[in-house]
Amino acid sequence: MTMLETRKSETAHPARPAPSGPPAPEASVLTMAGAINRALADELAADDSVLVFGEDVGALGGVFRVTDGLTARFGESRCFDTPLAESGIVGTAIGMAMNGMRPVVEMQFDAFAYPAFEQVVSHAAKMSNRTRGAVHLPMVIRIPFGGGIGGVEHHCDSSEAYYVHTPGLTVVCPATPQDAYTLLRAAIHHPDPVVFLEPKKLYWSKAPVDTTAPVDAAEIGRARVVREGTDATIVTYGASVGVALDAAAVAETEGRSIQVVDVRTLTPCDDATIFEAVRATGRAVVVAEAPGFASVASELAARIGEHCFTHLEAPVRRVTGFDTPFAPPKLERHYLPDVDRVLDAVDSLHWED
Repeated sequence: MTMLETRKSETAHPARPAPSGPPAPEASVLTMAGAINRALADELAADDSVLVFGEDVGALGGVFRVTDGLTARFGESRCFDTPLAESGIVGTAIGMAMNGMRPVVEMQFDAFAYPAFEQVVSHAAKMSNRTRGAVHLPMVIRIPFGGGIGGVEHHCDSSEAYYVHTPGLTVVCPATPQDAYTLLRAAIHHPDPVVFLEPKKLYWSKAPVDTTAPVDAAEIGRARVVREGTDATIVTYGASVGVALDAAAVAETEGRSIQVVDVRTLTPCDDATIFEAVRATGRAVVVAEAPGFASVASELAARIGEHCFTHLEAPVRRVTGFDTPFAPPKLERHYLPDVDRVLDAVDSLHWED
């Protein structure tokens, strides 16, 4: 049996590390979709200026049922459907935010957000700077993104690089139901526009979620070490966090201790946590679903190389999607980073043994 075949057999049901500490007594087990729904409901209940709108988010509850029940509970004036016009959706949200509301809009799929791109980049991102800080836009643009669901063209794009390249936008990407809840509430409280990227592959993942803690604005911009390790560091975000944890579990059986860092907020990026983690191990792999050229993975690798150079035992490696349009459903498993590709990158880190 080849090493690749051995690894695949070992990762059929990989062991995940236990969560750090027991959940709070009040924690409920929620899917990520359920956690987002709960965060929206809690903010709608707490603040009359919060509104939720987008395509099919009302009576249907959204394509992924993330907004299920919100219209019934809060009424059509608080959670409502819009025409199929993404530019109009974001433009309306900008006007509302300028006039004291806190709109949360949904772009039904990642690539469906492109018609709204001009509104996001030319107006939402620049309004505060344009007015010398006199006008803030407390709005959230929710975007289901990424692959792993067997979607067709325009339904599985990883479009994060477009948004992180735009000054004036905060870009957040949760990897767990708890972070989906915590970070979305913090995003709704944020004074400026937040692009909230929701990994579609993780909508049905389940975990305990503590919904009792107060909103902590500092959660935005804070990365987290989700697995300790001493030999190498994997830096990643979104659905790739699970892939990295699976790879680390397999690497442990091969005698290597792999640390995993979940970036959580793509911009502003928590350089301090990432650099500290990489300096501690001296080796780094960056993992992300998006195409590798001019990507978030490129930026993370460049920053690590620039600021951690004297600590590195090997060049920073990247494991990403390919520089092609997203693969059709039957081929997406070959396109997305998997455990074997991550372990191959780890193996290339100039090990003396």
